[in-house]
Amino acid sequence: MKIIDSHQHFWDLSRFDYKWMDADSPLRVNRLPGELRSLMNDTDVEYTVLVQAHSSIEETCWLLEIANQENFVLGVTGWVDLTDPKVGNALDHLQKNKYLKGIRHIWEDEPDPSWLFTSGAVKGLKEVQRRDLIYEFLVRPANLKYIPRIIEQVPDLRAVVDHIAKPAISDKKKEPWLSDFKDVAKCGDLFCKISGLVTEADHLTWSLEDLKPYVDDVLELFDYDRLMFGTDWPVCTLAASYESVVQTSQGLLNDVSEEGKASILRDTAINFYRLDIPKEGLGHSV
Repeated sequence: MKIIDSHQHFWDLSRFDYKWMDADSPLRVNRLPGELRSLMNDTDVEYTVLVQAHSSIEETCWLLEIANQENFVLGVTGWVDLTDPKVGNALDHLQKNKYLKGIRHIWEDEPDPSWLFTSGAVKGLKEVQRRDLIYEFLVRPANLKYIPRIIEQVPDLRAVVDHIAKPAISDKKKEPWLSDFKDVAKCGDLFCKISGLVTEADHLTWSLEDLKPYVDDVLELFDYDRLMFGTDWPVCTLAASYESVVQTSQGLLNDVSEEGKASILRDTAINFYRLDIPKEGLGHSV
């Protein structure tokens, strides 16, 4: 089965300062399209959605340029300042590129876990919704309880929770993640990405069995057509290779029907991001 990776990044340290990376992090090396293309050719992944890693319009423009050039990138989630009263002007500019599919803010790094709800960013989310763009919730468990309040104020927002909201897998903890995530899952058509799992587990000793209880919970909370797969490459390289993440994710879905697997590994991403699949795909080698 050919796969769509709904969550990957590129970065260029000569262009942008990725402050969320530690100074001595092994992630501090350029990660560019040629490298990912080679990795994809060794897996069943055929197309990707490229997600922002730097909070700037400049990076978003760079990612859109990459999408123009690389045939395996079918969509981009970028960044705008959601608190800017003139955020619509920035979106006007970015939406000139057909590959802009959505917006994301690195909410998990805000000191105030309620930031997206209390900062005035909801007005920006209403502008995102008005333009029928997607919003991606990059959160940790402490942020989850604010998502239903946001959806109440922007009820038609097309949104997805990244990385199953980053539960404390390494500590084998589920609460308060699970209880709050149950409330989030009830929010209309909110979607969820099964991604970013290995980096929330013990980087050196994780196993499929460590991840499975959390994925099983998510499979119970969300219909398959509200779930999608992502590698979170190259962040995932802190704990696993690209190929290992793809294989592990397939293994976590062993008990899912073939139709369900097709939704999670491919179809949900196509429908959610409204991806324009080339006539030769899926099944065409990149």
